[in-house]
Amino acid sequence: MQPFEIFKILSHFLLTLTLGWYLILNMQWYSYRIERVLFRHKRYQWHILYFLVPLLTYYLAGDWFWLYFYAGLLPALYFWYKKIDKKLVYTARVKRFFLFLAFGVVFEDMLCLTSHGCHLLGVILPLLFALAASYLFEKILFLGFKKEARKKLENMQGLQIVAITASYGKTSIKNFLHQILSHRYRAYMTPRSVNTLGGLMKDVNDDLPADTQVYIAEAGARERGDIDEIARFLEHHYAVVGKIGPQHIEYFKTLENIRNTKMEILHSPRLKKAFVHESAHVKPDDKVVLFGENIKNVRATLDGLSFDLELEGKTEHFEAPLLGSFNAVNITAAILVARELGMEMEEIKKAVSKLKSVDHRLQKIEAGGKLIIDDSFNGNLEGMTASYELVKSHPGRKIVVTPGIVESDEESNIKLAQKIDEVFDTVIITGKVNAEVLATHIKKAHKVILREKSKLEETLAQETAPGDLILFSNDAPTFM
Repeated sequence: MQPFEIFKILSHFLLTLTLGWYLILNMQWYSYRIERVLFRHKRYQWHILYFLVPLLTYYLAGDWFWLYFYAGLLPALYFWYKKIDKKLVYTARVKRFFLFLAFGVVFEDMLCLTSHGCHLLGVILPLLFALAASYLFEKILFLGFKKEARKKLENMQGLQIVAITASYGKTSIKNFLHQILSHRYRAYMTPRSVNTLGGLMKDVNDDLPADTQVYIAEAGARERGDIDEIARFLEHHYAVVGKIGPQHIEYFKTLENIRNTKMEILHSPRLKKAFVHESAHVKPDDKVVLFGENIKNVRATLDGLSFDLELEGKTEHFEAPLLGSFNAVNITAAILVARELGMEMEEIKKAVSKLKSVDHRLQKIEAGGKLIIDDSFNGNLEGMTASYELVKSHPGRKIVVTPGIVESDEESNIKLAQKIDEVFDTVIITGKVNAEVLATHIKKAHKVILREKSKLEETLAQETAPGDLILFSNDAPTFM
């Protein structure tokens, strides 16, 4: 075999792995859903530049392709990858995908070389094989992990399970409930924003302590049936449905579909009681308790939050060292569950008065003479506008850094733009997804459109000064 032939075989192997790397990176971003990578991607130009063009050039350019591959494609991918903020995590699933891909490439090349029937080694078939084999293998593993997790839950005698869902606020409700219940019980909550069936199964198998008395689980969804699967897996005793709104409307199409999906949380065969926010528009019954209207006199400042709650025929007053009026709803949901689980009112009030904020949800930081409010995990219209009202009283200049509302509709972003104009002196728009609509409808505030998030620190140094308030309002990864 000639040296150039060996070079082409090895380069073909590297090319296939490169395209596979781009593919699995995008799959990881979109929860390993190929249909979302194909039809819901926000940066289709990347597909063209880093997948379609290399593929077509390989089949059409002959031996000249390798000059483009080594001198053009690989350096371009390197610099592109340095700029994006959500890198590939080399999980066991990703490593298995590369093993399947490598096997597919080697097997195809051996067939071609032994038969002398291939003038050009294929790229598409190894990629399709790796996708199919990975999907099948992960499905088999998934069923095994699910059975193992169910067995563990069944063997934990006396365990009480609380499942929480909402369009927004579910992670805060989970954290607040965990902090309150920990004053009396051995409570455990799912970490970070783990809220898929696969994530919950892994959490149960790997991290749920055997002596847990109350397991608090978050349930999220991207399509109908997702929460139903979680409910029938957990078989939880208590459910919380927080505020419902048009978050992820692009997936569900209508608000009614969102409501119906969230209400799948009631499908647990062991459900004793569900606490449902009034925005769900359901009727109360023996198991369903509505809340929302019973929250009164909410007062939110940069120093904290207070509100009254009509509960059990009495008006109870609560104070918390948290920012944001919307947290009154989230805390109320946690209070209702804590009462149902037997905690005394004074015990709950004491716990509420010591609540700590959730990371990246209206966290207050002071640095370099500037007041920084990190609300980068708050991504809905109501929560974001509430945070704008909160910072309105700041006497100095106010700067907001935001990509707008991601996975929502244009109408919501127009309303957000109008609120930004009302409150802020400067807006730094990050990300591409809402840049046009925000820039069009923000009329008064000074606008800075940041094309590359890597330049945010430099931009803030130029646009801000001591005495300013800087609000990080929502965040979006580079691929959005």
